[in-house]
Amino acid sequence: MGRSLGGLLLLLTFVLACAAIYNRWAFHHYRALYPPPGRLYRVDGFNMHLYCTGSGAPTVILESGVGDDSLKWGKVQPELSKVTRVCSYDRAGLGWSDPQPGIRDSNSIADQLHGLLAAAGIGGPHVLMGHSIAGLHMRAYVSKYPQTVAGLVLVDVGTPSQIQQMHQATEQFIHQLVWIKPLMLLGGGRLAGLCGATPPPGMEAYAGWYRADNYCNPMYPAIYGRELEGFGQSAREVSRTGLFGDLPILIFSRDPDVKSPVVSGGADFQAELKKLSSRSRRIIARGSTHYIQLDRADLLNLEVPIFIRQVRGEAPQPTDYGATIIE
Repeated sequence: MGRSLGGLLLLLTFVLACAAIYNRWAFHHYRALYPPPGRLYRVDGFNMHLYCTGSGAPTVILESGVGDDSLKWGKVQPELSKVTRVCSYDRAGLGWSDPQPGIRDSNSIADQLHGLLAAAGIGGPHVLMGHSIAGLHMRAYVSKYPQTVAGLVLVDVGTPSQIQQMHQATEQFIHQLVWIKPLMLLGGGRLAGLCGATPPPGMEAYAGWYRADNYCNPMYPAIYGRELEGFGQSAREVSRTGLFGDLPILIFSRDPDVKSPVVSGGADFQAELKKLSSRSRRIIARGSTHYIQLDRADLLNLEVPIFIRQVRGEAPQPTDYGATIIE
């Protein structure tokens, strides 16, 4: 009986080891087969991925939400690139960027982005455009490097008040990652069909990069967890940054009547964002979940080019600052 049980445990160990080895091999195989769309730059001794398209100023810098890589902007970057230069990037450990030590807080992330843009030779002016938790990182960037920023586009972003309110739920999810980590190492995500998934309609040109997907990186749960662990410190840092005078800000919020598995908080948090500047406007994206850049890319691709031309002084300035409209 003891020998049989020992044999079964040995066989199980062998199978699990093979699964982990295959998953790691498959991840690196597809990464080699489909190299990053942009370029890698050395920032503080680590590679960071930056993908720039189009030409002109200001440069739009795209920042993704927690755990997301630059592919999330695949419906937006090609269209905005017809108007100006647009650069999406991967934070440390996500997409094609190397993991980096230290807490993943907004101040650190802002400094790393600044270093990446300097390494790539991309000076201001910038329009920072970000989704979800990127709202905190962008506010930290404006506070640290105000002379380079010409405007903000906030895509259903979080606020310090909201992040602090979500503290308990965030801690619970971090604890859940304890059992998700070994499943991902063993290829659970690959077996569930999360790797090499068909890209959303309108992103067919990104199909190859989706096969080298960020979400089946064996280390992804650990990287995701580190981003979550930085939420509290980020909220504290950004709550001290203050307001931004007359900096042009365009705010997009999800439709509160649409159920979403991921939400950015209630209408009060989104309305609060209008106080950041005397030149802010808010648009509620009808029919959209939290991922407006996927659900209502048409709206972003319509309104953001107008915003860019206003920043340039090529289009009339809005007459409805402080307003909230539904489109």
